[in-house]
Amino acid sequence: MLTAIIVEDLMDAMQLLKSDIEINHPEIKIIDTAKSVVEAAKALRNNEPDILFLDIMLGDGTGFDVLEIFPDLKSKIIFVTASDEFAIKAFKFAAIDYVLKPYAKEELSKAIGKAKLQIQPNKERLDILKQTLNAPDKKPDKISLHTLEKIIIVNLDDIIRCESDSNNTMFHLQDGKKIFVTKTLKYFADLLKQFGFLRVHQSHLVNLQCISAFIKTDGGYLMLKNGKNVPVSVRKKSEVIEVLDQMHR
Repeated sequence: MLTAIIVEDLMDAMQLLKSDIEINHPEIKIIDTAKSVVEAAKALRNNEPDILFLDIMLGDGTGFDVLEIFPDLKSKIIFVTASDEFAIKAFKFAAIDYVLKPYAKEELSKAIGKAKLQIQPNKERLDILKQTLNAPDKKPDKISLHTLEKIIIVNLDDIIRCESDSNNTMFHLQDGKKIFVTKTLKYFADLLKQFGFLRVHQSHLVNLQCISAFIKTDGGYLMLKNGKNVPVSVRKKSEVIEVLDQMHR
């Protein structure tokens, strides 16, 4: 039997989650609930559960405030967030799993399964999540990348380009290192387009700051500052020219 505490400030959402766990996950016993940072702190002082369902936005603060009160908490955390595009983007940048409200049974089951196995996000990944949530329009300093063996944190400015490799993505960094990530190029194109990255080809996503020139001959290609060339697809050519013109105005 696993124990759990739910921290959720909306009563309807809490009841829905509580009911779902009791019906579909009898191996989990809910030992306490809390609607605020203060109540969560009191609950966690009394018991450290195996799993902590933690809402991000609480009436008197955030889920991060709860974690700062208990920096050595050993509970597996399942973050809960509203269906907000900025929040979802923040979780993707930090490579941290989450469950959306309103809860889908399959999504919750998947999160519980992962929570039983996962290693806790370290402070740096939590900081990325917090930074991106607090300033959704500001370019994040870092991103967490899931490889087959581990999660690597890199500076966004260190990424020169990303290249499609089947349903995976190869990141090319300023220091010559390559990082193989088990997510599609489209996933990263959608995530990074707001922050100075442009999909110039079906197989290539480029950091605009790393482009030195656009060569219109030979079908069109980009010269990068590291001396490499990247092809530009026919349908992306006008967009690339427009973006580069705007950058140099």
